[in-house]
Amino acid sequence: MTERIRAGILGTGSALPKRVLSNADLEKMVDTSDEWIVTRTGMKERRIAEPGEATSDYAAAAAERALEAAGVAAEDVDMILCATVTPDMMFPATACLVQHRIGAVKAGAYDLSAACSGFLYGLANAVSMIEAGRIRYAVVIAGDLLSRITDYTDRSTCVLFGDGAGAVVLGPVEGDRGFYAFDLGSDGGGADYLCLPAGGSRMPATAETVANKLHYLRMQGQETFKFAVRAMAASTEKVLTQSGFEKEDIDLLVPHQANIRIIDAARKRFGLDEDKVVVTVHKYGNTSASSIPIALDEAVREGRAKPGDLLVMVGFGGGLTWGATAVRL
Repeated sequence: MTERIRAGILGTGSALPKRVLSNADLEKMVDTSDEWIVTRTGMKERRIAEPGEATSDYAAAAAERALEAAGVAAEDVDMILCATVTPDMMFPATACLVQHRIGAVKAGAYDLSAACSGFLYGLANAVSMIEAGRIRYAVVIAGDLLSRITDYTDRSTCVLFGDGAGAVVLGPVEGDRGFYAFDLGSDGGGADYLCLPAGGSRMPATAETVANKLHYLRMQGQETFKFAVRAMAASTEKVLTQSGFEKEDIDLLVPHQANIRIIDAARKRFGLDEDKVVVTVHKYGNTSASSIPIALDEAVREGRAKPGDLLVMVGFGGGLTWGATAVRL
């Protein structure tokens, strides 16, 4: 009988722009204040890409760092998945641009779109292929330059978002390491809560759509907030139940970094101490799907996420989508 293959995380990496956009900077751009932003979101600054830079630049850098950490050569990678809502262009896929950039000569490559949940969807795809024996090594990347679709005259959204990319290398692992469960979900009935109205087949680009700023993201904040709190709690509970773990078994919770109040609500729901939750929202803002792998990579580099630790990663996003996974490093 063939022994079951379990996929796990072999290495992590991230890449962030150097330019910092602080709350003080935003005070000069729109009618807002540091106190208002911090109280409602927990954000103090975020990173913004320079003109001429694209998502693939940061996705490739994050992938190379993850490969180095994993000790896996780019030419040995079988598949590259990139979760993004700000691809370099509609096609080819940003993952294909990364594949060429890093020299992953035998890798298949494709993008997927699940907004801020995209990294978790990408993990589930890659883990399934590895555990089915179809591939051996995969690089799962999440990267977005949300500054490219943010209206910096809209004070309700421009304070929230930043740029960056994170990546992991996945491959077969032994012992009790690896992924134990996934929960993925969607509710298209909430599509209007968080969306980019123009630029697709429904509303192609015209002078009118540009003039009406329909190529910038739109968000219904209160509805998104209520959905997020419910979705993160329910999804976390499902993966714990599926994997046979209890909330007391969690060594580290790595949530989507959308809002400190949402993160705190999740932490309190599961009775976790603050040192068991990774928080980067104050430094980087909401970087969409990349917020989880960026936070994960930071936790690994700081020694907070150690081999043998049980991690739960959970997020939500436009779609509406949500997801969670339980994994032992």
